[in-house]
Amino acid sequence: MFARLGRIVVHHPWKVIGLWVIAVIAVVSLAPTLTSTTDQSEFLPSHYESIKALSLQEQAFPQESAPAALIVFVRTDEAPLTEADTARVGAIAAALSDRNVKGVTAIQATPPSDNRLVQLVAVQMVKQAGASDETRSDAVRELREKLRDQVREGDLKAGITGTAAQTLDQTESGERGLAIVGIATIVLILVLLLVIFRSPVIALLPVIVIGAVSSTVNSLIAIVAKAFDLEIDTSVNSILLVVLFGVGTDYILFLMFRYRELLRAGEDSKSAMVGAVGRVGEAITSAAAAVIIAFMALILSSLGMFRALGPALAIAVAVALLAGLTLVPAIVSLLGTKVFWPSKAWQIEPKGARFTAIGARLGRRPAVFAAVSGGVLVLLGIFALGFNPTFDLTSGSTSDASESVVYNRELLKGLPAGATQPSDVLLRSTEGPLGEQQLAAYRAALGRVEGVGQVGQPQLSADKTIANFQVTLTDAPESDAALDTVAGPLRDAAHAAAPEGTSAVVGGITAIFVDFKDAMNHDYAIVFPVAAILIMIVLALLLRSLVAPWYLMLSVFLGFAATLGATVLVFQHLQGDSGLIFTLPVIMYLFVVALGTDYNILMVARLREEAREGNSPRAAAALAVRHTGPTVAAAGVILAGTFASMMLAGNSTLAQMGFAISVGIAIAAFVMAMFFTPSLTALIGARAWWPGHGDRTPVGTGSKDEVDGAVLAAERSDTALRE
Repeated sequence: MFARLGRIVVHHPWKVIGLWVIAVIAVVSLAPTLTSTTDQSEFLPSHYESIKALSLQEQAFPQESAPAALIVFVRTDEAPLTEADTARVGAIAAALSDRNVKGVTAIQATPPSDNRLVQLVAVQMVKQAGASDETRSDAVRELREKLRDQVREGDLKAGITGTAAQTLDQTESGERGLAIVGIATIVLILVLLLVIFRSPVIALLPVIVIGAVSSTVNSLIAIVAKAFDLEIDTSVNSILLVVLFGVGTDYILFLMFRYRELLRAGEDSKSAMVGAVGRVGEAITSAAAAVIIAFMALILSSLGMFRALGPALAIAVAVALLAGLTLVPAIVSLLGTKVFWPSKAWQIEPKGARFTAIGARLGRRPAVFAAVSGGVLVLLGIFALGFNPTFDLTSGSTSDASESVVYNRELLKGLPAGATQPSDVLLRSTEGPLGEQQLAAYRAALGRVEGVGQVGQPQLSADKTIANFQVTLTDAPESDAALDTVAGPLRDAAHAAAPEGTSAVVGGITAIFVDFKDAMNHDYAIVFPVAAILIMIVLALLLRSLVAPWYLMLSVFLGFAATLGATVLVFQHLQGDSGLIFTLPVIMYLFVVALGTDYNILMVARLREEAREGNSPRAAAALAVRHTGPTVAAAGVILAGTFASMMLAGNSTLAQMGFAISVGIAIAAFVMAMFFTPSLTALIGARAWWPGHGDRTPVGTGSKDEVDGAVLAAERSDTALRE
């Protein structure tokens, strides 16, 4: 099948390239604009309490909401605010209100904090119409500009924080980070491919090809998102870029290594490319299928952000695979051996002494290699037990120097940490208007909850059947302590203290995070097992074995635990962070489980190939490491390096993600695929291929002499080719 595809592509390269050009133009021209959102409530199902509260709030108070932005005033000398300062804050608020900034509905100064270190001006804004609506962001930009003019002279300094300002800073930080990641990814790919192949043509090949099809990927994602009403999170863009270039380069690398190998064996360029597609096609298609299945399993998630992320990344991998099997062979078939220009090294078979020695040692002592590599995975995996999820998406996705972060810290000098995003407790009566005594008693009950800083006066709906109590927590809204307060004492008190004939729901951003946590625990129990089963089916079909998929998935599971443990060790224990971004286990699952399986598939496919040649299990393991080790190592370095570039984005969220994924891929390539999988296969022997016949009839028992003899025979064959 793949050999036939290779012949069609190689003998009709211009037609293949033409079809790609037509497809790209058609898809891009017909696709809607790809938009993203930062509103976490849009990702939760409607049955969660926080979403019920949001719906009730919008129904009862359509024109009212918490301030979209907060202007924080403090003295430059950090002394308490004077009466003159307070009067000036009021005057500045009035002056800003007179500017009639588009999107701003009200600007109101509030009294200074009890210690008079901070004074706030609340800014109400129009409701955001959608993910692409820039009205609030534009309003924050204009307010910041005018505010700077107002406080240029005098003893006051001020800045804008709050939801709208944090969203703006997060978006701008993400755009800067995306640019840095994109540049670093491309530079890294160019440098590494230049080192490996010593040819600028091959180095530019993945950059040009993947860059050309990237617009198609974005367009296809936009079409799918619109068709199935999916909400795309803002973090998808950074991940998508790295996945597309990283995975696409890996597939091209696998193809070019085999193409070079066949050229060295004496085949002409066209036959070599047909053979490369024929031999590598099944392995990389199976690897891509495993990745796509793992990504698509996320449609079972209860969270909208993951239901959208899965198909988006699956589309990227599918397009990368299709380009690797058709567009790249078509281009290379036109270039022939000029693709290696100006280097002549492709004509010479390298001795590969390092991987030959590693393979020989592994073949002789597979038990030692299995024990050491497995021990490393288990040791790192122990640290995973200390994983603590954090929901601080705003500061984690924004530079510490951004205005919203700086003035959020200033705000804490005089007000509770939860002042920027208070929780909402909505009390609803089914038996007529709520009475003043009921409201007073209920407010007092909420105020007695540990972790609650203050409870505002109730805001009543027009018919007085719904009351909204704004509850300011003593801890930051996204902190573990705040989540514990809302999940336990606050919700318990809100429900228990509700008078007869009424019901209560707790909403706000903290409540949304509480429900997020519950939804993710649900997803872990469903998505992970389903993905594992489907990947095992792919492995069973590829290897025609019911045994190998089990220990391959065991190695992947150990790799996942080791990756999480390494990240916990670095960020929580060494760096002192309170926790890791709550989406990290799912992101790691996407890349460590899915992409890590790529390298296992590549190595096991070569193990089966060597076994079919009649080699004993241990000799097959030695030869597989010798021949496939350089490919896995090169691909692992490139893919891990591209994800490591995310650490340059300038915020802790992408830094944690970049570190975890790059370390996970390095573990998958250099521990799992290079040592753990081949050593286990050597120990299990012919039983690894049961009930199929992947090994045919191996010669010998796999003694030390037989392993050395197989390696020596391969070296002699290479020497003959060089001569």
